[in-house]
Amino acid sequence: MSQSLQVSTLLLVPMAPLVGAILAGIFGTQLGGNYLGRRAVHSITILGVLISFVVSAMTLNAVVVDGAHLNETLYTWMVVGSLSMQVGFLIDSLTSMMMCVVTFVSLMVHIYTIGYMEEDEGYNRFFSYISLFTFSMLMLVMSNNLLQLFFGWEAVGLVSYLLIGFWFTRPTAVFANMKAFLVNRVGDFGFILGIGLIAAYTGTLDYAEIFQKTHALTELLLPATDWSLITVICICLFIGAMGKSAQFPLHVWLPDSMEGPTPISALIHAATMVTAGIFMVARMSPLFECSDTALSVVLIVGSITALFMGFLGIIQNDIKRVVAYSTLSQLGYMTVALGVSAYSVAVFHLLTHAFFKALLFLGAGSVIMGMHHNQDIRWMGGVRKYMPITWITSLIGSLALIGTPFFSGFYSKDSIIEAVGESHLYGAGFAHFAVLAGVFVTAFYSFRMYFLVFHGKERYDQNPDAHHDHSDHDHHSEAHTPHESPWVVTLPLILLAIPSVALGFLAIGPMLYGDFFSDSIVINAMAHPAMKELGEGFVGPVEMATEAFTSLPFGLALFGVVLSYYMYMINPALPAAIKRMAEPIYMVLDNKYYMDWFNENVIARATRALGTGLWRGGDQNVIDGFIVNGSWKLVGACAAVIRKFQSGFLFHYALSMIFGVFLLMSWFLWLKV
Repeated sequence: MSQSLQVSTLLLVPMAPLVGAILAGIFGTQLGGNYLGRRAVHSITILGVLISFVVSAMTLNAVVVDGAHLNETLYTWMVVGSLSMQVGFLIDSLTSMMMCVVTFVSLMVHIYTIGYMEEDEGYNRFFSYISLFTFSMLMLVMSNNLLQLFFGWEAVGLVSYLLIGFWFTRPTAVFANMKAFLVNRVGDFGFILGIGLIAAYTGTLDYAEIFQKTHALTELLLPATDWSLITVICICLFIGAMGKSAQFPLHVWLPDSMEGPTPISALIHAATMVTAGIFMVARMSPLFECSDTALSVVLIVGSITALFMGFLGIIQNDIKRVVAYSTLSQLGYMTVALGVSAYSVAVFHLLTHAFFKALLFLGAGSVIMGMHHNQDIRWMGGVRKYMPITWITSLIGSLALIGTPFFSGFYSKDSIIEAVGESHLYGAGFAHFAVLAGVFVTAFYSFRMYFLVFHGKERYDQNPDAHHDHSDHDHHSEAHTPHESPWVVTLPLILLAIPSVALGFLAIGPMLYGDFFSDSIVINAMAHPAMKELGEGFVGPVEMATEAFTSLPFGLALFGVVLSYYMYMINPALPAAIKRMAEPIYMVLDNKYYMDWFNENVIARATRALGTGLWRGGDQNVIDGFIVNGSWKLVGACAAVIRKFQSGFLFHYALSMIFGVFLLMSWFLWLKV
């Protein structure tokens, strides 16, 4: 253990937000008599996250500069046989980087929330929730064992349930948080099966001990099958990642989670909950490297998500849902990178995406505030002259999202495309097509939103709902002139815009082609040479960006921007005409590939029918009817017969004895014969 990393100091990282959440949740609400006011609550929670960020930054510096490393058990919770269940920290380059991302984005969201939730009655409760969410994510990324990872995994799911349904008087919010909770339970079932298999065959939950036994796992088969045990374990773990990181077909919860307040949309969908699956697979890279089958599953699922979720963003009119579908698509890109063993590229895109996606979500929230809580981009337009800071920062986020050279998103996104092109795994051909097509799709829907919101004719006074009051927060709209948001909203936008521009340029060398992740990510370069081949062609961030201006991805992105400008600024009648001509395709997209319909009418009904059948056939008929009631009825019937022989008359008992002796004598005589 390095002397520069002290456990007592590291404990401040998760504990400071937890203390803030407890104080705000108890003394800032009716539970504790509303002892703390709004100013005190946001000051306490922001201070807690600020302390966490400062310590995280110091930890990252110690890891990068001093080569510090820590893997230490803090507390043994339980010992069952030879299996020890512990709480501990693993601090390496992957962990320290994630700590900084989570705490910085959370800090920006906390500051932003002061302005966005100013008029909300649940102001203190919201601050308590987002601080608790930050604690949960930090426990997840700092864990050195699967037990603590699973605790953080479930904790972020639980708090996201509270946050998505924050406005619990709105039926759509209640439906959305229940949907998110149930879909994640499906993924978590696979995840816990994977953890159970690891515990059963390695006898440990500690990362280091598991990785030491990886070779032994590769030689085993799942009992009663010819399936490789390591493949089954990896696929089960990835099913967990599919739920948490919203991969097809477990993606359906994420767009509906937009029912929560905008700040939590930024926190959940930028740097925390949805990236937990990406982080987990990268952390488990020593296992995934042993199964090409599992990697191909990861690759194909990621490519489907990257392309087909992008298509859905094209037809969205809610500004937050457009950004939400871009999150789904970019998570697909990260998963594709994991599938070709480019774990460092996936984590690099996680890093850059965290900043520009948080920027886009918070920018969308600023627009919603400036438009008096109208979210429909069809009734915006010309907003840039009223909201200059929101406009320029949103433009920066959009340019980073589509992979514009020299912006942070370019370096990570282009590296994913190149890594897939170098891969020879099954499914790599389709994945390469998907990530290339996704470049055009992303550029088109991103700048469709950008042009409709910030340019063109002002349409905010044409909103048919403008003169109708609604009780819910984000859907209340009034026909007033837009206005710039207060400084507590615009300051986080500016601070997030800086890394959205510069971070990729600064970090690509050490993170992808240096030894930054050498202590946390394992790659079998002989079997999966994508990263090795990528490194041989890398000449520097400047050269990479300048050469990209003549590349196919840049051409596709530029075409998407130009086409969106033509269709929505020059010839706005064209989209309506295309919609009429392609009505069947539009219906499929508008119904989100009918995944919700399938889940509600097939999966849910089949599950209900199965549950009803098990209840009536198993519980009522077999357990209650046959076993429980049948047993007492049988005993009662036998007792009724025996009771007849217990008459109390001596001659009845004598007759019974004589009859018994007669039967025994007859039996013995029959045996002799």
